[in-house]
Amino acid sequence: MPDASPASSLTVEGGDLRCHHFDAGRCRSCTLLEVPRVRQVADKEAHARSLVDAPVWLPTVAGADAGFRNKAKMVVGGTVAVPTLGILDRGLAGIDLRDCGLHSPGLRAALDRVSGWVGEAGLTPYDVRARAGELKHVLLTESPDDELMLRLVMRSTALEARVRSRLPALHETLPALRVATINVQPEHKAVLEGEREVVLTDEATLPMRLATGVTLRLGPRSFFQTNTRVAEALYEQARTWVGALDEVRSAWDLYCGVGGFALHLAAPGRDVLGVEVSPDAIAAAGATAAGLGVAARFVAADATAWALAQPGAPDLVVVNPPRRGIGADLAGWLETSGVRHVVYSSCNAESLARDLALMPSLRPVEARVLDMFPHTTHYEVMVLLAR
Repeated sequence: MPDASPASSLTVEGGDLRCHHFDAGRCRSCTLLEVPRVRQVADKEAHARSLVDAPVWLPTVAGADAGFRNKAKMVVGGTVAVPTLGILDRGLAGIDLRDCGLHSPGLRAALDRVSGWVGEAGLTPYDVRARAGELKHVLLTESPDDELMLRLVMRSTALEARVRSRLPALHETLPALRVATINVQPEHKAVLEGEREVVLTDEATLPMRLATGVTLRLGPRSFFQTNTRVAEALYEQARTWVGALDEVRSAWDLYCGVGGFALHLAAPGRDVLGVEVSPDAIAAAGATAAGLGVAARFVAADATAWALAQPGAPDLVVVNPPRRGIGADLAGWLETSGVRHVVYSSCNAESLARDLALMPSLRPVEARVLDMFPHTTHYEVMVLLAR
């Protein structure tokens, strides 16, 4: 990575965190920025406790106030000569947020280099109003080893040859770049990415070497938490809970993504199986398991449909669903399945509470809030359930 990164938009004044973009009204994404972090965390804890009746609440994992994001999702605006990476204002003009203080220093430095390269390569920003141009988004992910994955979301592959010819120049200015792709999103709608991915580099996955001892393989369209340090605490908590239980010989990780929970729960004498709808994520998870030499299997399927089709249930199930929760069908199956323990990791405590109400025989034993998303109302909450 470059030796220095652009200054962060976040500063500390009188003990309070300030952002010049927020103060100027250019970006208000951090809706709680003016609320002291201690109060933010306390309010999230209170909200979670009001929805989940757990007898034991472990101390909240708060994480850092700034510089914690490992992924930048930037709308491209401006002109070919002066592109902006950030968001669009109400008039659909680009607002440059390369110095966003939520991003890691490495991401800020890399975004600065990518912006210059976009202009030099002549990649025309997509003009939403005119429905013209090519480059819609820049998606940049940084690994714990400071390696980078760059995804250029474009309207078509019309500029693919130009991008390929300019890649050596980008590698020269950004030597940490490991994976580069073009994602094709041809529709004129507010959709972050499309279905087609064109890999431009020899490498197609970004290794995420976690402090837990597991290195996950992150593909271009794979999901990984945007806060690496808090994600490590999430996986370690699941490992600790399961390790303290008697004889968990079989476990399923539903909505497993690239295998985060499954690979952390794999152990001698334990049959671990992960289920995820994305074939690419499943391929990455299987490759990781093989590389680690652990006994974990993975299946590409819809988590609910797959579980309901099985003749029996394991000793333990991990569920890590999207914000909508697991829903009535899977919750009903868990209720009647006989599974002894469930680890439920949720990014939406309200859908978690609805799902728990459908599983009355699975009672919360312990719970924990993890503040994955500082300065917003969002957070992660984990619950250990026992029959």
